[in-house]
Amino acid sequence: MNEVGLHRSYLYVVGHREDHIEKAYASEVDAVILELEDAVAPSRKEEARRTVARVLRDAPPKPTWVRVNQLGSGLIRDDVEAVAGAAIEGIRLPKTQSAEDVHLVAGWLDEAGSGASIQVILETAAAVERVSEIATAHDRLAGVSLGEQDLQADVGATGEGLQYARSRVVFAARAAGLPAPVQSVWTRLRDLDGLRESCLQGKRFGFYGRSALHPAQVPVINEVFTPTPEEVADAEQLQAQLAAAVDAGAAGLQLPDGRFLDNAVVQAAARTLAYGRRGGPPSPAVRRS
Repeated sequence: MNEVGLHRSYLYVVGHREDHIEKAYASEVDAVILELEDAVAPSRKEEARRTVARVLRDAPPKPTWVRVNQLGSGLIRDDVEAVAGAAIEGIRLPKTQSAEDVHLVAGWLDEAGSGASIQVILETAAAVERVSEIATAHDRLAGVSLGEQDLQADVGATGEGLQYARSRVVFAARAAGLPAPVQSVWTRLRDLDGLRESCLQGKRFGFYGRSALHPAQVPVINEVFTPTPEEVADAEQLQAQLAAAVDAGAAGLQLPDGRFLDNAVVQAAARTLAYGRRGGPPSPAVRRS
């Protein structure tokens, strides 16, 4: 079984700038996303692909994903083939529209003998409405997330208008046995207070981790998605108390503060402890046929 790491922070870096790539790996980010799609001008797509392939000839120093160009671009199969043999965690597939999209890319990875996983990015209303189908499309699938800028353009909604899509993706991911979705990027690069509040809101919605556009955003993201020492200590205490109750033959117990402690509470505590490890917990094992 292949397990894919679930990270607090992912940093996008354009594929044609090797100097920027070096800085990304030297940053505090948990995982790097080498970008071949939106942030790369059409005239530099081939250069970006060559640069990324060259960078990945040696095992990268941090967990690495590659965001390939979208299906229909005429570029994606070459993108996949260029990086399929590298030591990457996976492919980020932008503008995913259907389960068939996932199967097509998974087939190319199969042909290349690659163990890379796939994270899909849903960027249209149609894709969000098909999220349950997409989330169960293939054993290589390691996560679903939203591309909120394109989604806003598609539906004409902003801010709270995307709450339905956010909740739907979170619930579909968990129902499919996938890890919590990664939050979409925060585009106001200088507004770190706004980023923090948005991350806290995302955490309340059920997201874990966030994609960043600039290294300055990474410390804020890491802080929000790292449990505090108090939260970790409380989770450890809860686990110990339930273990003692089970040893005594009880199914649960009531704590002095009035909380009823049972397996559901302990599962949440275990998740807190896992998230407390740098870089986050392993995801549910990626299903392989």
